[in-house]
Amino acid sequence: MNSIRQVPSRVKSKRTETNLGAEREHFDKQQLSSISKAINSTETPVKEKHARRIILGTHREKGAYTFWSYAIGLPLSSSAILSWKFYHVLHKVLRDGHVNSLQDCMRHYSNIAETGVLWGNLRDRHGYGQLVSQYAKLLCFKMEFHTKHQDIRPNLEATDEVLERTAGTDINNVFQLTVEVFDYMDVELRLAESVLRQLNTSIAISTLTAGQCKLSPLIQVIQDCSHLYHYTVKLLFKLHACLPPDTLQGHRERFHDQFHRQVEYSYPELFLKTFFNKARDMMYFKRLIQIPRLPDSPPNFLRASALAEHVKPMVVIPDDEEPEEQEEDEPEPLIDVSEAPLASMASQPQASVDIFDQAFGPPNNGFDDRDLQIESLKKEIELLRAELEKIKAEAQRYITQLKSQINSLEAELEEQRVQKQRALVENEQLRMELEATRRRNAEHENVQSTFVEAEKRSQATELRYNKLKEKHAELVANHAELLRKSADTVKMLSATQQTQEEVARTKQQLAFEVERVKQESDMKLEEQKFEMDKLRRELEEKIGEIQKIKGTLQTSEKAGEQLNNSMTSLQAEKERLMRCVSEKEAELSSLRQAAQLKESSLVQERDKSSKELEELQGKLKEKLSREELLQKKLLEEQFALLQGTVAEAEIIIQDAVAKLDDPLHVRCTSSPDYLVSRAEATLNSINKVQAGHAHYLKNMGDAGALLRALTQFSHLTADTIINGSATAHMAPTDHADRLTENCRGCATQSLHFLQELKSKASLKGADPASIRVMIQKILRIAQDLRPKGMDIGKEELGDMVDKEMAATSAAIEEAVRRIDEMMNQARRDTEGVKLEVNERILFSCTDLMKAIRLLVVASTDLQKEIVESGRGAATVKEFYARNSRWTEGLISAAKAVGWGATQMVDSADKVVLHTGKYEELIVCSHEIAASTAQLVAASKVKADRGSKKLSNLQQASRHVNEMAANVVASTKTGQEQIEDKDTMDFSGLSLIKLKKEEMESQVKVLELESLLENERLRLGELRKKHYEIAGVPMEQLAQDNGLRAPSPTAPSSPKPSKPALMKKPALAQKPNIPPKTMFR
Repeated sequence: MNSIRQVPSRVKSKRTETNLGAEREHFDKQQLSSISKAINSTETPVKEKHARRIILGTHREKGAYTFWSYAIGLPLSSSAILSWKFYHVLHKVLRDGHVNSLQDCMRHYSNIAETGVLWGNLRDRHGYGQLVSQYAKLLCFKMEFHTKHQDIRPNLEATDEVLERTAGTDINNVFQLTVEVFDYMDVELRLAESVLRQLNTSIAISTLTAGQCKLSPLIQVIQDCSHLYHYTVKLLFKLHACLPPDTLQGHRERFHDQFHRQVEYSYPELFLKTFFNKARDMMYFKRLIQIPRLPDSPPNFLRASALAEHVKPMVVIPDDEEPEEQEEDEPEPLIDVSEAPLASMASQPQASVDIFDQAFGPPNNGFDDRDLQIESLKKEIELLRAELEKIKAEAQRYITQLKSQINSLEAELEEQRVQKQRALVENEQLRMELEATRRRNAEHENVQSTFVEAEKRSQATELRYNKLKEKHAELVANHAELLRKSADTVKMLSATQQTQEEVARTKQQLAFEVERVKQESDMKLEEQKFEMDKLRRELEEKIGEIQKIKGTLQTSEKAGEQLNNSMTSLQAEKERLMRCVSEKEAELSSLRQAAQLKESSLVQERDKSSKELEELQGKLKEKLSREELLQKKLLEEQFALLQGTVAEAEIIIQDAVAKLDDPLHVRCTSSPDYLVSRAEATLNSINKVQAGHAHYLKNMGDAGALLRALTQFSHLTADTIINGSATAHMAPTDHADRLTENCRGCATQSLHFLQELKSKASLKGADPASIRVMIQKILRIAQDLRPKGMDIGKEELGDMVDKEMAATSAAIEEAVRRIDEMMNQARRDTEGVKLEVNERILFSCTDLMKAIRLLVVASTDLQKEIVESGRGAATVKEFYARNSRWTEGLISAAKAVGWGATQMVDSADKVVLHTGKYEELIVCSHEIAASTAQLVAASKVKADRGSKKLSNLQQASRHVNEMAANVVASTKTGQEQIEDKDTMDFSGLSLIKLKKEEMESQVKVLELESLLENERLRLGELRKKHYEIAGVPMEQLAQDNGLRAPSPTAPSSPKPSKPALMKKPALAQKPNIPPKTMFR
């Protein structure tokens, strides 16, 4: 079949690819054009249509990748206005762009923050530097907040349910979220404050482009602030419902500060209400946004019912259909011919044939070989495509099944969490309703007690009224009696007046009688005087009685007046009491009616409350049963996860055990050090398993710690078993058998422990102690197999160097102190020649110790210089570990110096006390000289040849040699002075006796020479063994020991020559050969 008919489909696919490429190119070009027009250094506001295209681009590509690919190249550090407009567009993209834009922007978080810090430290002539810094802080905080709380989108449009879910039931999370919302509001208001303060100082108005450029981002700030205000109110009411008011005093004060505060000058610190009022009065905002009005006073959070009065502020952006200008750089849209009707193509077959003939030439006699190839290739492609589709469908089916399982598990988990959350909330509501019912019952009891008290007060009022009535009757009776007494008093007064008249008449009669008596007789004068006196006394008595009657009359008149006054007051009191009684009776009747109404309403409320309580208790029981079911399901799921993990762990350990008998595993080897590290890690994992097991037994609903510990334990145990077997392949037979047996025992105990974890009955008794015992056995065998020379870890070498140098210095100080004590003791105990010899020896020993101390100090300084110059960026311990052989040489030399100083002091003490030999002191001097030479050589290995500290060390070494020679010289001189030498007088001997003494002396000389030769051979063997341990070549050993064969050309002499070993050795007789570990 001819392939001409297939041309249209190929042309169609090519055109489709061309259209897609052109469409992508058109999209990129449009995005670049919009970004370049929206973000520039011109002081004009960002046009809405450019920003809208950028936002639509993020939704088209489901992210802000294209935006950042162009924005990352903007010169933000060159222009503050450019940075300001870039942040404005970025704010719009975060608010209105695709949800994935936040993640793309977080990748450039550092660039945003650094640009803000840069412009915060600079000053530009337009005043945008500080504004850019504030805007950068706002955007950084916004990205951090929404990354942390992903349920709340960056445009802050979240429902109350989303806010409740984000806050959760934990009051600490609600408290923290409230603080973060406060901080969010602070950075928003701080930006608005900075913008309005600059506009105020520059006398700019919102109608100019410069002012509009600064004001345009405040539209997004107003939108954010309205939502943040609503969130703050909701969260504060929720906090006040759970926490005491005193705890939230700081939150209320901070909210009041953000909401409104009276200030004396313009915008020292902008607040929300002030900001909204100021923005509402600007002409620029009136046509772009409708700003809500906030209440005059903030909500009262101490009153729970105030939440119902709260109205969420709504910001409205009016639809402003501005005509979009036709862009000059927009290309004409391409015509998509991918959906062209097939009929039009069929109508022009001849044209297609002509086009094909023109392109490829006419066919050969209507048949072309390429058609067969094309057909075969097409069939193969179709087969491959069918297989590919089948594979894709199978993979997609598996992916779909796995995703559905994951989604179902996540949905179940989320449903359980939601149900648990709802149950907690409903429990809280039931508890609050129960508390409210209890409060209502308490109020009902208070009302009943008030009613009882009112009845008691009414009874007391009636009793007082009855008492007043009785008092009134008593007062009336007293008043009548007083009136009767007044009438009697008036009668007595009239009788008194009659008596006075009679007295006056009697006076007149007496006067007449006196005159008659005077005229009658003087004899009766005394009798008459007596009578006169008697009459006078009676008169006085009568006058007194009259005065008493007058006083009684006056008191009676006063009592009458008082009684009249009391009667009037009592009458007024009676009228007042009658009025009070009538008022009290009316009040009592009203109270009785109110009490009856209240009692009836309380009875109804009590019935209603009891019904509600029964319903709530029923709901509570249902919730509890549901929670128990959920808890059981959760426990079963956790146990199922544990069983799955245990099964996987068994498979891992069984696989490790199978490798023990695998012939291919015989070639695998491992080092004891690695086995030790694996065994120690396994022991740590066993501790974690025990901790996780204990935690799971306490809380069966949380098996996370045990699952993680079991996973780590299974891998580490299998690793230990495999490496134990690999180590056994290189170990001796005994160790290999024991190690393999312990590995199998470890696997057996591990599988037994895992088998116990599978059953709920044996779960509590599961104990990995037996596994730990087997691992410890493996660890001990691995430690036995480690090389013995690695007792000290490389990380401890640095500490060992410092410790040994410090120990050497301490040994030298102790030696100096002991020598001083010996000097004082010798001065007390000896005198004469012995004191002189002892002082000379001890002085030379002290000088030697001081020289050694200077040598140690110089060696320490040189060592520090070597470490500092050679360690680079590594630490001191790492340098010592990297140069372990050199470090071990230093340690060996320092030990030798310290030991030699101690031995020398002991020898000097014995010489002073005459219990030792002078030769011991000489040998100790030689040993110290050799040890210090070893220390110098060890320090000299890595030192710089031109180092000043190296020359100081060499000078100190020469000084030590000199002081050691002084000790030897002082010792020998003292030995010669102390030892008595008998004078050899042979004058009394005969020739035979002299010959005999000569022969005996020769025999003794030969014996001593034989002993000396044997001792020198022993010394050579000892040094040979020492150098074998130190790793010194045998040729150098023979050279240093001085065991040279005599030269065959040496002249013979009849006189026996002195052997070479009998000569005086050099000062540092012990060869200065560092240990083998010093050579790298």
